Amino acid sequence: MPSTAFQWLSLVGIIWLQSITGTNTNFPAYSSQLKQLLSISQFQLNNLAFASDAGKLFGFLSGLAAVYLPLWLVLMIGSTLGLIGYGVQFLFITNHISSLSYWHVFFLTVLAGNSICWINTVCYVITIRNFPSDRQVAVGITTSYQGLSAKVYTTIVDVAGHKKRAITFLFLNSVLPLLVSLIATPVVREIEVLSPKQSRVGFDVIFAITIATGIYAVMSSLEFVSNKISPLGSLIGILLSLLMPLLLPLSMMIVGSWHKNTEKQRVYNFATEDEVNEVKEGEESEEIHDVGVREEIGAKLMLRRLDFWLYFLVYLFGATLGLVFLNNLGQIAESRGYSGTSSLVSLSSSFGFFGRLMPSIVDYFYRDKKCAISKPGSMMALMGPIAGAFFLLLNKTHLALYVSTAIIGVCTGAITSIAVSMTTELFGTKNFSVNHNVVVANIPVGSLLFGYLAAIVYHKGGNENGKCMGMECYRNTFIVWGSLCFFGTFLACVLHARTRNFYSHKL
Repeated sequence: MPSTAFQWLSLVGIIWLQSITGTNTNFPAYSSQLKQLLSISQFQLNNLAFASDAGKLFGFLSGLAAVYLPLWLVLMIGSTLGLIGYGVQFLFITNHISSLSYWHVFFLTVLAGNSICWINTVCYVITIRNFPSDRQVAVGITTSYQGLSAKVYTTIVDVAGHKKRAITFLFLNSVLPLLVSLIATPVVREIEVLSPKQSRVGFDVIFAITIATGIYAVMSSLEFVSNKISPLGSLIGILLSLLMPLLLPLSMMIVGSWHKNTEKQRVYNFATEDEVNEVKEGEESEEIHDVGVREEIGAKLMLRRLDFWLYFLVYLFGATLGLVFLNNLGQIAESRGYSGTSSLVSLSSSFGFFGRLMPSIVDYFYRDKKCAISKPGSMMALMGPIAGAFFLLLNKTHLALYVSTAIIGVCTGAITSIAVSMTTELFGTKNFSVNHNVVVANIPVGSLLFGYLAAIVYHKGGNENGKCMGMECYRNTFIVWGSLCFFGTFLACVLHARTRNFYSHKL
């Protein structure tokens, strides 16, 4: 098989992995039921949401492992950790394990949350290495599928039709990542590509498939559309959309074999000159388009940089706040008297998919334009709508809930995608696997702080059973979250000003 076909096949394998690694994103779909099954309070439930994110505090371990171990082994370690973390919880809830304390469940959730870091690290490292001149675009495309995870899991659970949805979610969370990892391991590996030829056509095809997938995901998540599509029909549509990218490497294999068998002599006569030209064009393209890096530094030196802490806080008051909102979406919807939590989770997942994809589209199609803006500038532009969405939630209508969820989903997804490229640009690619895991350590910090704030306000308005109903349950929380997000927008402006010279030379 041509190396180019292997290159794109690795991207397809990473797309499959990313589409099932967001096991923590489906937590809101079954959190209320899990609360009942475990007979725990809102504070304890918030602890479990924090535990899932707390696994990222140990994400640097996966980064170190990626340096010293084969990447296929790192991938299998990650999926095995998820099997243990979610699998033991599944056995407990189904009464196959009788004695399991709340803190055992907490530790297992931390372990399951950490498993995501291992799989994501492999995906990021291989994507960056296999597409060095288009790494931002390739990473953006693959991470967009992570935003589809909650949609994938929710659709499968809808088909299963089990009354206790929490049980089905935990079973899928434990088994599905391992199964997909076993399937993807043979193709998800580093490929030495001598020439970037066919990358333009390849990305055009992948973009078309990805955008079509996103449109389908959004449309099938809308309540008035989803009511007309059977759960099985929706699942078939999602599976077909995940298989569609496979057509690209398969077509390259077929075309390559056909050329080799029928035009061998003609290729021999003319290939040398054409390949030399293509390599030169590719090198020129890389010199022009590769954003490059400002400096190559490790985690210790990065922690001494003011720009790192600005970046850390911008992420904390932007994407992390959005993630905390999505983690609490089940209780937020319930408190407002809205029963369609699964629909909301699918909506946030689908818009998060498009949000993660947007930076890649902008970078790929507008990188030659003078209107391109820096990564910190992009973050600044995205944080304003998140802040506005929090204040919109003060409106008690279901429409306000839908619109705010969509806005937070798309902007949070976009910031998450931008952050991967921004880490490489500001701090280098050599230590990326460790550096980025240090950056995303802000997620468990924010999950703890902002989640506890929400839990305290919720608990004050709760009844004897600990359940809170009404707008007062989250009103003050939304005001604080919105204000913090506006402050984060200011910090993003400062970071943009400090890095403006670097990006002005690179764009």
